[in-house]
Amino acid sequence: MVRIRLARGGHKKTPFYHIVITDSRSARDGRFIERVGFFSPIKFSNRTGLGLRVNLERVKYWLYKGASPSDRVLKLIKNL
Repeated sequence: MVRIRLARGGHKKTPFYHIVITDSRSARDGRFIERVGFFSPIKFSNRTGLGLRVNLERVKYWLYKGASPSDRVLKLIKNL
């Protein structure tokens, strides 16, 4: 089953997440099919708000193909 979920990156205490299309059997930060965006929950000093960028066309394509988003990704996409 194909999932749309977050893969963690960044440093200790400074998380950064890539929004990826992956097989549900893969590890959280492991192999992925496609990277469709990123999410940064930490506010940077030179930016306002949260960092979020998503390629909605690719997300819609994968949803049409039967991919199921994780709960967190679903919340992020609905807020766009």
